[in-house]
Amino acid sequence: MSQNDQVIQKIGETVLASTETINRLSERVDAIAQQTQQQGYQIFALTDAIQTLVENQDRSLAQLGQLTETLQRLTSALEKQQPKNE
Repeated sequence: MSQNDQVIQKIGETVLASTETINRLSERVDAIAQQTQQQGYQIFALTDAIQTLVENQDRSLAQLGQLTETLQRLTSALEKQQPKNE
């Protein structure tokens, strides 16, 4: 084999090796892109769940406030009805 043929063969092998490396890199980038997209969906779902929890907590706090007021009025009414021991 002539020296030119050897150089051409080495160039061909290098091109094939580079192509395989680029293909593997491309597959890895695609996998990372899919993972990133999935994580984006998970973050969106988590954000939605947190928002729901915050809204539920706000409603619970409002109901607790109403319950506290009702209990205070009931306590006050009961205290007024009790005879005073003098």
